[in-house]
Amino acid sequence: MAMVCLSDFEAYAKKYLPKIAWDFFAAGADDCITRDENILAYKRIHLRPRMLRDVSMMDIRTKLQGTEISFPVGIAPTGFHQLAWPDGEKSTARGKRRDDIRNGFRLPPHMKLKNLEGAFEGDDCSEYGLPPNSLDPSVTWNDIYWLQSLTHLPIIIKGILTKEDAELAVRHGVQGIIVSNHGGRQLDGGSATIDALVEVVEAVQDKVEVYLDGGIRKGSDILKALALGAKCVFIGRPALWGLAYKGEEGLQDVLRILQDEFRLSMALAGCANVSDIGRHLVQFSKL
Repeated sequence: MAMVCLSDFEAYAKKYLPKIAWDFFAAGADDCITRDENILAYKRIHLRPRMLRDVSMMDIRTKLQGTEISFPVGIAPTGFHQLAWPDGEKSTARGKRRDDIRNGFRLPPHMKLKNLEGAFEGDDCSEYGLPPNSLDPSVTWNDIYWLQSLTHLPIIIKGILTKEDAELAVRHGVQGIIVSNHGGRQLDGGSATIDALVEVVEAVQDKVEVYLDGGIRKGSDILKALALGAKCVFIGRPALWGLAYKGEEGLQDVLRILQDEFRLSMALAGCANVSDIGRHLVQFSKL
């Protein structure tokens, strides 16, 4: 089967992954409204391409925290890559998914939460491999200061959706924000990330870099996100679909397709460089 777009990888993963694994990756919280809105919101944003611009020399590179990357796409933190491919990444994120409850989802015995390895004893692991009540609900903004005392690395905070929290993030000295609703897997009924991006970008006033995940399925989606102020976007589920297809090679294929689509979208919109991309390129549907 020829893989020409990300939906081809999605179809492959849905067909060939075990149902319990597919349901885990595909699921959103509750009615999956926010999960679906992440994708639908891009359809309400229209491009305003400019004509007769010189795009004979394209440059799609950008910088994140001062480091150059080949194009503005990264891999979002997603859970249990080994469910898609034996050598997959093992990190995880928690929330309420009805299909996982219906399926009685539990980690296979060979899979562990690497960042919590050795922290717990016993076999009582009722929450995706975690003991009950093991996630601390008392975490606050002040814990960022604790993190800053441990490392000189940039602190990037993920999950910001409002201007109020964006302002707090800047005030607490973070270096970056990822506008994210965790793939619609946590609180259902929240904003699509591309909709929340606008107020977050306005709130930080270029004091920190702003990134986005959620709903990226095409190169034109990347263009829209950058036009609205994102420095880079991150993909979650599409990376897992690529792994399910051919492991590392499949993931490289997903990234290559996105890169080619992004380059073409830029050119057709009249942008030769990432720095040419701006708010003037998009408008929101009146419907």
